[in-house]
Amino acid sequence: MSHDLSLQGVFTPITTPFDEKEQIAHGKLCENLELWNRTELAGYVVLGSNGEWVFLDESERMDVLRTAREAIPPDKLMIAGTASESTAKTIELTERAAALGADAAIVVNPSYYKSQMTLPVLADFYTGVAERAAVPILIYNLPPATGMDLSADLLVQLSHHPNIVGVKDTGGNVTKMADVVRRADPSFHVMAGSANFLYPSLAFGASGGVLALANIAPRESVALRRLFLEGKLDEGKALHLRMLPINLAITSRFGIGGLKAALDLLGYYGGPPRRPLRPLGQEKRRELEDILRRGGLLA
Repeated sequence: MSHDLSLQGVFTPITTPFDEKEQIAHGKLCENLELWNRTELAGYVVLGSNGEWVFLDESERMDVLRTAREAIPPDKLMIAGTASESTAKTIELTERAAALGADAAIVVNPSYYKSQMTLPVLADFYTGVAERAAVPILIYNLPPATGMDLSADLLVQLSHHPNIVGVKDTGGNVTKMADVVRRADPSFHVMAGSANFLYPSLAFGASGGVLALANIAPRESVALRRLFLEGKLDEGKALHLRMLPINLAITSRFGIGGLKAALDLLGYYGGPPRRPLRPLGQEKRRELEDILRRGGLLA
């Protein structure tokens, strides 16, 4: 099985909007996508970490994918989060996502039985999913959530599978990422999983990034990569440093509640996260407003 899929560019892992009763607000999802579609984003990760997929049941996950696919134009990719702890369930969810029109699937590794998730076990997991998938597979390395950092050796090994097209790496170990670029199959895409290290990762050959920042600053996120490619390194450095406090605020500092509050402040729909996550309190919201203002996103 072989797929010709380009992962060059900047993608955003979109949020799943909920109303005040914590039901999925499908209309608001379409409205957000309409705004993002006006930018030069290469596409979207639907049901990634920012999409709170772990709080959605299977039917809800498929409904979100269906709504998103209808709102995403053909020139932008839809990458569906299809992870599950078991190989069989991951294959099933990937098949269903493909049937709904996903262009690719992104799969975070199983992690509940951490001590048993050895390199051979994880290699067998990803290979088993890729062999059955009707769409390309993107590996999702997510150490903050899984407590595991997929090794360069594993990623290099998997890079040679014709249906495993890349990795979104949120670990932030740029030395490891560069080693993967150096040793992996030339067709394998290494993508920065955070705006914290997108800009430096481009220097050693990352193809782009999947950035939470791009939810609220899509144009600036795209510009980071464009400035690097154009050789405007000083401008790119200045933009990176200006965006850094904003990205830290909506990820490690304030989390999903902060990202959704920022969306609300900037003309998108954020709404509440689903419990047990909580909305941002007033004091932190004021801090966030100040960060967005100093970063030039909020007047």
